[in-house]
Amino acid sequence: MLREPVSNIVDPKAGGMSGNTGRYEKRLSDLSGLYADHAAHAALLESSGDTVVYDVEEFRPGSEPGDLIYGVTRMNPGRVGSEFFLTRGHIHARADRPEIYYGQHGRGLMQLESPEGETRIVEIGPQTICYVPPYWIHRSINIGDEDLVMVFAYPADSGQDYGIIENSNGMRHRVMAGAGGGWELVENPAYRARTAATVDMIMRKTA
Repeated sequence: MLREPVSNIVDPKAGGMSGNTGRYEKRLSDLSGLYADHAAHAALLESSGDTVVYDVEEFRPGSEPGDLIYGVTRMNPGRVGSEFFLTRGHIHARADRPEIYYGQHGRGLMQLESPEGETRIVEIGPQTICYVPPYWIHRSINIGDEDLVMVFAYPADSGQDYGIIENSNGMRHRVMAGAGGGWELVENPAYRARTAATVDMIMRKTA
């Protein structure tokens, strides 16, 4: 049976999308352990009343191969110590599935990491499309002083694996506030490199 076509209206400044089939948000307490400065995280959590870091509205027509899930991510500006607000990050459970992000408002980065631990950074601003190729771990980071709003789309059967970052004690690099208002990559001393067997298993994850 053919599905009916659908249209959704995106609010490019405030985030959000009409006709969404789901919504969720992540607060500071949900991101415990992700930031390098645990004391700064605890202090901000106490002073902010567990503020929302980011929220997602999405449209899920189904999970069949060949279909798409799409939606809008909105991230608040902020820092935990010197580290910018970020998303949990993930690789797709079917790791050969790609994703795109389309910047609508604000300034952000897409931090990508290969299974072997190579880092790539893509800057995202309004009208910027970021293509995340298959097999790349990725997370979004708000480096500006306004909300970061992005539209995303990925194959409906992709799934998400959030544990890959946790199992490596974070990503290999952290994005920190640099001198003069910019940003810089800093090595994560706690990072645990994946074994050759783990990398091979990731590269075989197509189902």
